[in-house]
Amino acid sequence: MNSLGFDKLEKDTKVVVAMSGGVDSSVAAVMLKKQGYDVIGITLKLYNNSNVSNSKSCCAGIDIADAKKVALNNDFKHLVLDYQDKFFDGVINNFVDSYANGETPLPCVKCNQTVKFSDLLNEAKKMGADALATGHYAIRKGSLNNASLHKAKDFSKDQSFFLFSTLQEQLNYVRFPLGDFKKSEIRELAKEYKLSVSDKPDSQDICFVTSDSYRDFVKNLNPSVNKKGIIYDTNKNILGTHEGISNYTIGQRKGIGISGLNEALYVIDINKNQNSITLGTKEKLKKNVINFKNINWLGGNILPKKLDCSAKIRSTQVDLPGILDIDSDHGTFTFETELDKTSPGQACVFYKNDQLLGGGWITS
Repeated sequence: MNSLGFDKLEKDTKVVVAMSGGVDSSVAAVMLKKQGYDVIGITLKLYNNSNVSNSKSCCAGIDIADAKKVALNNDFKHLVLDYQDKFFDGVINNFVDSYANGETPLPCVKCNQTVKFSDLLNEAKKMGADALATGHYAIRKGSLNNASLHKAKDFSKDQSFFLFSTLQEQLNYVRFPLGDFKKSEIRELAKEYKLSVSDKPDSQDICFVTSDSYRDFVKNLNPSVNKKGIIYDTNKNILGTHEGISNYTIGQRKGIGISGLNEALYVIDINKNQNSITLGTKEKLKKNVINFKNINWLGGNILPKKLDCSAKIRSTQVDLPGILDIDSDHGTFTFETELDKTSPGQACVFYKNDQLLGGGWITS
C-alpha cells in the first residue's frame, strides 16, 4: 500500500490536488509530486477579481498565477477551471441570503460542500484520478470505502470543523496530506521546496469579501436588506430603529446605534418576519441547548440517542462535553456548560475524542 492507501505504485496513482494559490495547497501538491505520484493541480477561478492582491483572497488573480508557477517549477500539469457561476450559486448567494434572513453564514463550509467536494471532486473522477487531495489541516483514517475524519496534529490549525458536511463517499475519495504536520513545518517545507509562496499570508474566512465590510458586499448584491425596522428590548419596549437586519449578528455589542444605555446590551435575537432586532444583557445570550437540522453523520451506520460526546459551534472554540440526540435529519446537543453568541446559520459539530462524528446547521 502506498501512503495514500492504494495497492499500487505511486507513479501509477493519479492525484488531483486542489490548489488555491496559497502555501498549504502548494506544499501538498509538491509533496505528493516528490513522493512520485502522478499529480495534476487544479485551481478554481471562483470570482472575477483579476487584480486582487488582498491577503484575504484565494482562487483569484494573483492566486491563480501563483499556483501555475508552483506547478511549472515542479514539473506537473496544472489546469484552471472557471467555477464562477457555481461559486456564486452555491456560496455567495447563500452568504447574502443568510444575512438577509437574520442568520450568520459559514461560507467556507458551503464552499467545501459545493464547488470543492462536489463539482471539483466529480471533475477529478472524470479525469480518472484515484483521489482528490487538498491542503486542509485534517486527518483521514481508514480504508478506501469506510474512512473516518479526525482533527489535525496541529490543533491550532485544525480545519475539521469546516469539513463536517463532507459526505462519506466523498471522504473515502479525498486525501489530506498535511494533517500530520504543524503549520510551522509546512512553512519550512515551502522554503525547502523553494516555493515562491513560502511567505504568502494565509487567506481569511471570507476570502471573496475584499472590502472592509461584509455589510457593503451584502448591500451591493441585495439592496433590499436595507429595510428599516424596530429595535426592542426583552420586554418589547422600543429602543430605536435599525437600518436592516443584515447589519447585525447574534452577540453583537458595538455598532448597534443605541446610546445612553445604563448597561451593555447585545443583539440576542433577529426576527426576519417582523424585521426586528432584540437587545438584552449578556446573560440573555447564554444557552446550553442547541437545535440543528440537515445533519451529516460520519460516525457509523446508527444515529445516536443520548450519546456522550463533545461539540462546538465555532471553529476556534474548544469542543465541550455534552449529550447528542439525533432524530432523522434534526437533533439537539445539550452542553454541560452555557455558551453565548449562538446564531442560526452556523454549525454545531460533534466529536468523540479526536474523531469528527458529524454536524448540523443551527436553527435555534
